[in-house]
Amino acid sequence: MKQIFVKAKRRQRRAHHVRRIIRTTSSLPRLSVSRSLKHISAQIIDDAQGRTLAAATSSAKALAGELQGKTKTQKAQIVGAELARKAKEAGVTAVVFDRGFARYHGRVKALADAVREGGLTF
Repeated sequence: MKQIFVKAKRRQRRAHHVRRIIRTTSSLPRLSVSRSLKHISAQIIDDAQGRTLAAATSSAKALAGELQGKTKTQKAQIVGAELARKAKEAGVTAVVFDRGFARYHGRVKALADAVREGGLTF
């Protein structure tokens, strides 16, 4: 029980550290990535207004047919491309990347690369 609590606190500390640096150094919208063992989701947040400009997730019913039978990394790429498309519709061209507690590799990197290919810069 204690080990789980310590790991959770460490994760939370890492995420807050990343977010604090991002919020104090940038006026751009934040591309926040959240990942679980099964799914990945990302949203573009305007912290000044406190609203979400665009969001995409692998658990969405709209993407269910496209994600069927794919690996988690491939799903992250599809979610990233969808998020880039929605961001373009919302008029967002540049963001700052918030990886949260997750390291920048694997699914998080695949999502980031797909967003870049979709036309967003960070």
